[in-house]
This record gives sequence, C-alpha cells and structure tokens, in this order.
Amino acid sequence: MIAVLEEEDLALINALQVAPRISWAEAARVLGSTAGTLAARWQRLREEGLAWVTAHPARDVVVAFVEVDCAPGARPAVVRTLCQDPRAVTVEESARGRDLLLTVMAPDLSALTAFVLDDLPQVQGVQRYRTHLAKEVHRQGGDWRLDSLDRQQLAALESAGRRSRTATAVTPPADAWPLIEALATDGRRTAADLARITGRNPATVRRQLARLLASQVLTFRCEVAQVQSRWPISCTWLARVPAPEHERTVTALATLPELRLCASTTGDTNTMFTVWTRSLTELLHIERLLGNRLPWLNLVESAVTLRTAKRLGWLLDTDGRSTGEVVAPTALHP
Repeated sequence: MIAVLEEEDLALINALQVAPRISWAEAARVLGSTAGTLAARWQRLREEGLAWVTAHPARDVVVAFVEVDCAPGARPAVVRTLCQDPRAVTVEESARGRDLLLTVMAPDLSALTAFVLDDLPQVQGVQRYRTHLAKEVHRQGGDWRLDSLDRQQLAALESAGRRSRTATAVTPPADAWPLIEALATDGRRTAADLARITGRNPATVRRQLARLLASQVLTFRCEVAQVQSRWPISCTWLARVPAPEHERTVTALATLPELRLCASTTGDTNTMFTVWTRSLTELLHIERLLGNRLPWLNLVESAVTLRTAKRLGWLLDTDGRSTGEVVAPTALHP
C-alpha cells in the first residue's frame, strides 16, 4: 500500500526544501509545532522513504544528459549496473525517444569523457547513446518547491537559511570525504552524528563540519517521493531556441511552478527542461501555454518518465520511495 503524505508532512518537507538544515526548534516556531513533533514526523518520513535530505556539489562540475538505448530485454540489467556507478547520479526510464535518460556529473571534462566514451559502451546491453553536455544549468531539482506554506512562513525560512550561510567561502578541511559521504546519506546529520559515524573526536568534527559548510563546496536539498508529492508526472522536453531569444526563454520557463530542471545544452537541440505535474492533461496545458507565450520555442521531443531508479545518488523503489541505499556521486569528492 502506498503511503499518503498528510498536509503536515507536506508543510515540513516544504520547509526543509527552503532550509534543509534548519534546527527543529526554529522550524517549529515557523510551522507552529514543537521540535519533538517535527523530529518524530521527519523520522517517519525518512523511514518510509517518503522524504530525505541529501548533499550535492555546489562547486563547478561538468554535467551531461545521456540518452541510452538498450538491447531488447536488457534494460533492467543496464539500470542495475548504472545505478551503482557514482557518475550516473540520476537514472530515469522513459516512455519514448530513449530507454534511459542519465544525468551524469563529473569533476572535469576528462572524467566525463572517460564515462561516456570508455565505460558506458562496455556496459552489457547498451546499444546506443547520445550525449548532451550542459553548457549551463539554470534550474535544478533543489529549486523546485511544494506549495504548502504561506509567504510569511517562506520568508522566515529563507531568512534562517541565509543566516546559516557564510559570506566568504573558505577551503574545506583535509580528509573531508568521510563527512561528505555521510552528509550525502543524511544531509541533516549533526557534528555528533558525524563523529559517531567516522570515529573521529567530536570536538574535531565540530570544527571540520563548520569549515566544510563554510567552504560552500556542498549544497543541501530536501527530496520527496514523487508519486506522494501530488505531482506524480515527470516530463522532459528537448527544445531548440534561437540564440537571440535564449535569455528571454530561460526567464519565462523559470516562472513555471512545475519546472524542475532547465539547462542549455550542446547538440541539435540546445535546451532541455523537465516539469512535474499533477496529471498528463497538464502537460498539454503547458505545451499550449509555451506555444502562445514563446512562439519561437521549438519543442522537438518530449518524453514522460515512467520510473526513476536513482535520483541524485539515492536508489528508489518502484513506487519512487528511497530504499535508503545511496551511491555518493563522484563529483562530491573535494
């Protein structure tokens, strides 16, 4: 039976989308609850795979979107293999146009090249693939929000998030990878949690965590199981935009509350964007809206995602809930 998110669950997730590492005490003041109630609710959401907070690279990384076609009957095996590869951070199974869409992150172009040209063709069952390099990512999944809070609550949470960020970045601590890997698995872990997991001195970890967060090499985001988010449909468009209209197009797309991803890419199509909607009918509404407001936008291809096997390193079950297994992205390595 698929669990259902209550309104209080959605409000808490919405709050953590805005301020992923806010204290329970501060969140309680904004949401009109208690710290204990919120902590218990969050624990249930995590245990049921309905929501989670993770860390991902905030620094410059090379991103590519790779369309993969599989040999007949080979898709499940290919998915299992790619889900264990820390460079393929997201693995989506599509309804048409390709079997899989991978989001690949690498620290540099050389590492991305090795994945695309050397390693991906060696995966048994991969027949063909097409690579779109992201020239710029304008909007990512961490920017998408539920609509469960009012403006006053959002403003308070945004203020709390700003207070937690330092104005000037510092260099991350040496040997930060164990901390980063632990935060990728649970982005709300405290210094005490990290000390216990890594076996390091608690006082040392407090200093290392503070420096790691101040280094700004990481950013945190709260994810939600899509089907239970009430926005269960995911669709990705490949589009072509005339160069003079590029900036205006990106600005217009950013006004869509459904927008999850928007990137300028290389290839015959130069723009890719993804939306989450409540129904398939809403996809038609979005296409009509874009046709009326952005007549120069040529929507070349669209594909609905049937299933997401992995999202930003987190392995998901067939209902889109987290399994608790995380393959920390290579690009997180300092």
